[in-house]
Amino acid sequence: MQYMSSMAPKGLCLLPLALLFLLFQTATANPRHENVIDRCWRGRGNWAANRQRLAVCSVGFAGKMRQNRGAGVTPYTVTDPSDDPVRPRPGTLRYGATVLPGKVWITFQRDMHIRLAQPLFVKSFTAIDGRGADVHIAGGAGIVLYEVNNVIVHGLQVHGIRAQPAGSVVRPGGAVQSVDVGDGDAIRLVTSSKVWIDHNTLSRCEDGLLDVTLGSTDVTVSNNWFHDHDKVMLLGHDDGQLTDRRMRVTVAFNRFGPNVNQRMPRIRHGYAHVVNNFYDGWRDYAIGGSMGPSVKSQGNLFIASTTDSANVTRRMPAGDTAGKEWHWHSVGDSFENGAFFQQMGSRVRPNYNRHQAFPAASSSVVRSLTKDAGALRCSARSAC
Repeated sequence: MQYMSSMAPKGLCLLPLALLFLLFQTATANPRHENVIDRCWRGRGNWAANRQRLAVCSVGFAGKMRQNRGAGVTPYTVTDPSDDPVRPRPGTLRYGATVLPGKVWITFQRDMHIRLAQPLFVKSFTAIDGRGADVHIAGGAGIVLYEVNNVIVHGLQVHGIRAQPAGSVVRPGGAVQSVDVGDGDAIRLVTSSKVWIDHNTLSRCEDGLLDVTLGSTDVTVSNNWFHDHDKVMLLGHDDGQLTDRRMRVTVAFNRFGPNVNQRMPRIRHGYAHVVNNFYDGWRDYAIGGSMGPSVKSQGNLFIASTTDSANVTRRMPAGDTAGKEWHWHSVGDSFENGAFFQQMGSRVRPNYNRHQAFPAASSSVVRSLTKDAGALRCSARSAC
């Protein structure tokens, strides 16, 4: 081999080496066909030294989360997994997410399981960043975003959430108020806006895994793994809640399944852009709705569990007389095991601005795009 190389003309020797180098660069620069969000930060080995970079990686209706970063943000580390809903101690998650004033970026000192005694009311301009630790919110109450904005929830495992007895809890601003019996949601948005829910693993809760209700809007739900649950995601409070007409939600790069039943999502009134998600089966339906919502389903992969439940969509009630107001379209989706999508109405674009827009990938690469959906196991010393 040395003799052949030494005798070969320079051009013939260098060309294969250059081609090999280019192939190596291509293979290593994007080894997992990362989606546009992950590509923004995951390949950086020093991500932990600049955690706030994550805030400019969001896309979709939440837009960039620039108000969650900068010199005015207080870094806060959770060191104590205990929870006192009325008098939170410094070092606990509730103290950082609810009590600490101003803009806060929350991280976790180590792996921990947190059982919330009452719902955790997260205040505006708060980022909960679970990267670098294995953080479980489990066995108690869930997370509530009530009349807040500019919130990031990233990298948590939320499961086993149950309705808690009525009690008292501190709210943003420091007031202690009574709360009724909860409903067992993992994460619930109420009249909130500009929220990014990314790279969380949610499963096995008493009610929903994620609810966006009562006029909440400009929300991006991305890179999450929803599994082993009945009613997964609700967008819109009820049929009579007209404030949800302004709701706009992007559902992108998520994995649904296995062992999920319905509401991925279920939409009332508003608009949902459902793009590049992996649907690993369903029992009842995948995407449903009532009250004439608009849906653009784009570049998703739908794999029906059985041919008996192969219909991706469900309009409620069946044969809705307001059907002319429905606008549900499938663009570039892929369907396996007999899955099919019932289209209706006209195409309605999301009309993203330049801070929200992102390219939808082909459904042929959705498995790769969503392979790492859910909470990541990251090391602070290497790329995630």
